[in-house]
Amino acid sequence: MKARLQLVLAAACFSTAGAAIKWSAFSAWQIAAVRALVAMLAILALIPEARARWSWRVPLVGVAYAAAGLLFVFANKLTTAANTVFLQATNPLFVVALAPWLLHERVRAADLRFMAVLAVGLALLFVGGQRHFVTAPDPFLGNVLAAGSAVAWAFTVTGYRWLARDGGADHGPIAAAAACGNLMVFLVCLPGALPFAAGRSVDWLIVIYLGVFQLGLAYVFLSRAITRVPALEASLYLLVEPVLSPVWAWLAHGETPGPLALLGSIVILTATALKSWTDTQVVAA
Repeated sequence: MKARLQLVLAAACFSTAGAAIKWSAFSAWQIAAVRALVAMLAILALIPEARARWSWRVPLVGVAYAAAGLLFVFANKLTTAANTVFLQATNPLFVVALAPWLLHERVRAADLRFMAVLAVGLALLFVGGQRHFVTAPDPFLGNVLAAGSAVAWAFTVTGYRWLARDGGADHGPIAAAAACGNLMVFLVCLPGALPFAAGRSVDWLIVIYLGVFQLGLAYVFLSRAITRVPALEASLYLLVEPVLSPVWAWLAHGETPGPLALLGSIVILTATALKSWTDTQVVAA
């Protein structure tokens, strides 16, 4: 039960990203840079295994992680937090496409049906997710970046599987890849982040929170639990993130999804939950 609670806590930490990013007056470049630097230091400090298990594979997976994190921050600055997180939640659509190519994993008919349903949800989000808010000034571009983040996260998840093949239950390489990816984000974003304005105290507190708690602490919970809970069951607990993220954005910023966007998010959540539950039953049988 402790491992499952840790997964829920990890998802809850992840879910606060959208609302927190929108609260900061710093630019997307500045938020991404400081968040990544703080997160890297937090992961290395809180997960000792992340400091010892570096190999040539780690930076390869780190590139995908960096792209996902960078696009996620920029998407949150342009579209609603709900659209960003639900579009990123379509990453299984791309994982299923990548797995046979990169991992030589067989795609089943059920996987193809799942991909079709996710594609419908993705289309509904794009069509219905064009509502403008002060905190979402360019929803179309933001939606495109969020979809790009989903593709990059699919490469990241596939990379984690690749690392796990050699590491087994050792979560060190996965945490190392996250630390490496955050370092890459910092180095890429630093030129665009400079010069740093003094900023409000709250802006600095937000980006420090994002690095230490929203990413760093979340990875502590995730890395400790992921090796003790079956992957398919874990994916169900991690659905807490896309459930909570729009709630925080609504409470903090008044963002509300339109009818089609809401329908698309329900399609994505329902399809992911049902597939995870069905696959869990198959494994248990």
